[in-house]
Amino acid sequence: MVDWNPVLSSPDGEVNPYRDRMVARERDLIRNDGWASAAVTRAIDNVVGANFRPIAKPDYRALAAISGNKGFDHQWAEEWSQAFAGYYRAWADDTSKYCDSERFQTLPQQYRLAFRHLLSDGDALAMIRWMPERIRAGGARYATAVQIIDPDRLSNPQLRFDQQTMRGGVEVDENGAAVAYHVRKAHQGDYFSAARSMTWERIPRETEWGRPVIVHCFDRERAGQHRGVGFLTPVVNRLKMLIKYDGTELDAAIINAFFAAYIESPFDHELVEGALSADDSKLSAYQAERANYHKDRRTALGDVGMSLLFPGEKIGSVSANRPSANYDGFSSAMLRHVAAGTGLVAQQISQNWSEINYSAFRAAMLEAWKTFHRRRYDFAVNFSAPVAAAFLEESMEVDDYPMPSGPVPHFLEARSEYCRARWMGPGKGYVDPVKEKQGAILGLQSGLSTLDIEGSEQGEDWREVADQRAVEQAYYRERDLPMPVWSVEQPKEPPASSPNAGDEDKERA
Repeated sequence: MVDWNPVLSSPDGEVNPYRDRMVARERDLIRNDGWASAAVTRAIDNVVGANFRPIAKPDYRALAAISGNKGFDHQWAEEWSQAFAGYYRAWADDTSKYCDSERFQTLPQQYRLAFRHLLSDGDALAMIRWMPERIRAGGARYATAVQIIDPDRLSNPQLRFDQQTMRGGVEVDENGAAVAYHVRKAHQGDYFSAARSMTWERIPRETEWGRPVIVHCFDRERAGQHRGVGFLTPVVNRLKMLIKYDGTELDAAIINAFFAAYIESPFDHELVEGALSADDSKLSAYQAERANYHKDRRTALGDVGMSLLFPGEKIGSVSANRPSANYDGFSSAMLRHVAAGTGLVAQQISQNWSEINYSAFRAAMLEAWKTFHRRRYDFAVNFSAPVAAAFLEESMEVDDYPMPSGPVPHFLEARSEYCRARWMGPGKGYVDPVKEKQGAILGLQSGLSTLDIEGSEQGEDWREVADQRAVEQAYYRERDLPMPVWSVEQPKEPPASSPNAGDEDKERA
């Protein structure tokens, strides 16, 4: 390792000077390569999904301790959670999209956009705006709106180098905590906004009373880091090599398809001399004679044509030995490398499920799910929770929430206790629905699981499932239809494991 001499750098010194180059390369890969795009898409679909939303879990024990009011109990928490869910949906899923400052996306769509920025750029950045003019205009119920900001616009004013209190556009105090963010008024790539792109706006992190204004989310890999890197950064080089190799093999296959055979015609010295001189009548005569010969000879043996060559001609062929025999193995190895670096399963990127059986896939997905769960938790805590807290601050002022009689803490006194929630994303799905549902029933019957746990693993709220079941039962009764089995009796005990379970896995695979 005598020639391997990396240097020690601070986390901001390693990332910030090269941030634009890294992001540009990753975006180019994601935009133009199917495998890179698949890695980002699979991560988004498994972490955030279609309807990323909070399930409120207010800390009623802490609220009771703060206020001395015993009315804060689990029953109040359930009623308060249901009220919050209704008000939150009215804001987040508003058909007029007033939750978006640009009125283009619902809040779950904005979460997906922010998480995509987090994966490809390393940062998710948003500004929580206060827009009461929309209420006065009679369109919006809430003044809180979210604006997703391109992380490219977050940078040091006038592109100055990092300083003691300025790190990649993030202004920090003596403890390293962010106090403000410096954001360009336009993207530097917009030539029509050249003047605005060289003007920075200083935006405080939060208001004087703690309401978040800027939400900045990134994966901190070292202490003292203030900007993030995309999750494809460790594998950019391998992906680029794979793209080049794949393109080379495709070009070779196309060339072989066009250049399959050729005819070699001899030229004697006299014909060559005539071709090189002004008088090329001899060569022209030879070529004309060849053309007439091939036009007149149409000999066939049954339906199979036979080529009769002009005297002196030879026919040659090019063997199509490309793509290379190692192409599949090389591509599979490279994709496994990419999958390991991104926390995915290789088959999620390649969509080639023929290489793996049920047991191996389930084991791989359990490992991948740990990464998905961790990313979901980090994104919820660092990005989604501050957004929901800003909404709840306004909602508790304008909406009617159930509160116990007696002293009640103000929102600013117990912000964290009121905002406690579990964020619901997409479920795991079922690889084998029968076995996995039997396992869920065993967990419920043994007391080792709950409806809340089982429902959340599939991306469902158990309360909504129970409400829907009640509606369906009433519907059957109104029409005098026989009730479904699930509504009148408990499910039977699952059968004991078969000694041939392994064989079933092989057959299923």
